[in-house]
Amino acid sequence: MAHTPRPSVVLTVNRGRAMPSDHTDWPGGTGIDKRPTDSPVRVTAPGPKGRAGSGLAGDTVCDTRHHGGDDQAVYAYAREDLDVWERELGRELANGAFGENLTTSGIDVNGALIGERWRVGGELLLEVTSPRIPCRTFAGWLGERGWVKRFTRAAVPGAYLRVLVPGEIRSGDPVEIVHRPDHEVTVAFLFRAETMERQLLPRVLAAGDALHPEARDAALKYRAMKSG
Repeated sequence: MAHTPRPSVVLTVNRGRAMPSDHTDWPGGTGIDKRPTDSPVRVTAPGPKGRAGSGLAGDTVCDTRHHGGDDQAVYAYAREDLDVWERELGRELANGAFGENLTTSGIDVNGALIGERWRVGGELLLEVTSPRIPCRTFAGWLGERGWVKRFTRAAVPGAYLRVLVPGEIRSGDPVEIVHRPDHEVTVAFLFRAETMERQLLPRVLAAGDALHPEARDAALKYRAMKSG
């Protein structure tokens, strides 16, 4: 009997509001507590990092030094990966538990290529830019000992995406991969290059203009240091 692949969908669209946190030095707290919404959500390019937050209407990004902006407008995490973490941690992880805007099903989020494009619903077009790098706010939110190191070792970080064409989405919308570039730089590959295997950094430049500007700068600096 032939195996029928599961459809690629957004299980839930998740948004958060600011809440106080002892794990950030940002006075506005954190917006990591994302909850699913049944309402349609408008998604647009929010603007430059440092001055703009989330791409989702009604979603809060507090610390704009490290989060939000055009190249991190949307954060996606696979339900399949949350399920693995549930078993490892021995606790339930609801959709949105990692602060993701889109909890997906049927998509290899960490195997997505930088520059890969997803059509979500009828209008929205997103482009994969980079992995999520864990921080102490994330660790404090989950309350797991040694979480940053543990998350880093697992190398299943989820993907940030930029908005190429704005649109309205809702939970249950289909996701179609409409473009896959011709290079090796997946979300997981870039994550490893930025964290545990920095010798890989020069190779991420193959992703070209789709690469997050901060990742490109890091790769160029590393290459210059090694060649100098």
